[in-house]
Amino acid sequence: MHNRNKWTMVAIYSIAHFLVDLACAYLMFRFFIGTPNAGMLTFAYNYCAFALQMPLGAFADKLNRNWMVAAVGIIIVGASCFLAAMPFAAVILAGIGNACFHVGGGIDVLNVSKDQMKALGVFVSPGAFGIYLGTMLGKTATIAPALLPLILFLPVIALILLQKAQSGLTQNAAFSLQPVRNRNSIVPLACLFAVVCLRSYIGLAVSFPWKAEAKFGALLICAVVAGKAAGGFAADKAGAAKVSMASLAIASVLFLAPQVPTAGIISMLAFNMTMPITLWSAAKIMPGAKGFAFGTLSFGLFIGFLPVYFFGGQGYPPIFFTAFGGLSLALLIYGLKGSKI
Repeated sequence: MHNRNKWTMVAIYSIAHFLVDLACAYLMFRFFIGTPNAGMLTFAYNYCAFALQMPLGAFADKLNRNWMVAAVGIIIVGASCFLAAMPFAAVILAGIGNACFHVGGGIDVLNVSKDQMKALGVFVSPGAFGIYLGTMLGKTATIAPALLPLILFLPVIALILLQKAQSGLTQNAAFSLQPVRNRNSIVPLACLFAVVCLRSYIGLAVSFPWKAEAKFGALLICAVVAGKAAGGFAADKAGAAKVSMASLAIASVLFLAPQVPTAGIISMLAFNMTMPITLWSAAKIMPGAKGFAFGTLSFGLFIGFLPVYFFGGQGYPPIFFTAFGGLSLALLIYGLKGSKI
């Protein structure tokens, strides 16, 4: 694919990622968070949005119509915005739509990434902005819910036009789950999965007492977004292993000072730099099932959410997160070695 077309595609998917996550967060915080069923609705949404990416990823791998899976996901999310009167139907649809978009867009971006991670970093990074803005808008109820589906149709139209202009996006490899039967592949993939579980848990459980202040909260989100994007560019330039070791070492040390805003902001920037690295490495282990690999790691996000959902996860001393950061580093380095099989 021509480089200009590649980045046009990545830009469309990145903007869509921002809008999809914004719509889902808005729906949750505008209508459901704070209601008697908020806990069950949150669980249902997270299960559909993250756990279902694994089977949906395998389906998308076999279907080989990635842009269509992503577009359908966007449309489903838009439809969920009209169902606030039916809470469980709304959150299940929003979660399934979110999952479809992520695996469809994720496979296409992985296909054009080849041996580079920067496109993947650009694609995954805007989601945090979308969640942040959607949460703020949902709490203040400053926009009409019906406006979101109209906005969401814009990236759908863009994907259709891009598809027609290019006579088809990149094709998936022949579907194969063979690596999951090979110990030399499954063990590194399991390590990458564990890294994502830990990253999800730490991201939800780590406590920064200053983030309630608007300026610090905004800076923290900017750090998360910048870390995900910068991780791909840095890994392409310096190597995945070096960037992983440096970023997780920095994050682990800075986790010891959560009360200091600068330390907390830098720690989250560094900690999130490994996100495109883990996704790219998993896809390299399973080149014939990139969507399944992408979805498997997304399932790890759901696993990391569970202890926080059921037990709270707050109040642990900083050394706890430093230790988990070190464990993440060890697991990721082993996973990276396996991805070169």
